[in-house]
Amino acid sequence: MQGTLRKMQAQLNCASAPTINYQLPVGDDLLPLNELIGKRLTLTFSGNIFCCNCGKKTKKSYSQGHCFVCMKKLASCDMCIMKPETCHYDQGTCREPEWGETHCMIPHYVYLANTSGLKVGITRHTQIPTRWIDQGATQAVPIFKVQTRLQSGLVEVALAEFIADKTNWRNMLKGINPELDLKASAAELIPQIQAKLDELAELFGATAIEQLDEDVVDLNFPVTDYPSKISSFNFDKEPVVSGTLQGIKGQYLIFDTGVINIRKFTSYEVSVSLD
Repeated sequence: MQGTLRKMQAQLNCASAPTINYQLPVGDDLLPLNELIGKRLTLTFSGNIFCCNCGKKTKKSYSQGHCFVCMKKLASCDMCIMKPETCHYDQGTCREPEWGETHCMIPHYVYLANTSGLKVGITRHTQIPTRWIDQGATQAVPIFKVQTRLQSGLVEVALAEFIADKTNWRNMLKGINPELDLKASAAELIPQIQAKLDELAELFGATAIEQLDEDVVDLNFPVTDYPSKISSFNFDKEPVVSGTLQGIKGQYLIFDTGVINIRKFTSYEVSVSLD
């Protein structure tokens, strides 16, 4: 199997398969991964990178799989995607206003998750639970529903004064995140940002930010052995990644020889083989 990589697809079917099922897109093919755990897998980078937007060959990947030109022109690659509180759609300077309307000017959720410990995050309403899976969260709960991405970013910034807004990816891959009482954490945190919530309600309207009372979602990843020490593969330094697949968590493949972040190498052309 050979082709360009895309981020792994994941499916959570709580009713019949409580463990997350992963597939690896390689070109036009999808490789089921769960059934390969315990087997030896080799990924070989050809040296070619093709922009995931325009398809042109590029020497370097920008913003997870784009060429430089597309990275500079696409709204999906703008800094406000990483820092939603800097959204500038209302200033009329969005790179692609139509894209902004369909991706940013829509309902978003602010959530608490347990990745490498307690963290706050945001996601579009269409990306639950995908966003949590991609971050390697073992527990998550939405605590606010807001009308736009900007609003979600402002609430996230307020909460980030008290808890982390990023994941310690090494601890996440080591399985270091004991179970937390996310509902109790929410009950403790929300009063601490009440003044900011009142300010945002005054700015955007009383119905812009809705506090939620949702059940916690538990996420079980297909991992047989967590590594005690993290060694990461990098196709830019070593074109061959090989080892016995011990699990998948977030967007990482966990081998007995190291780990690799598949999303980081979006658009890299690889061949995949079973030994």
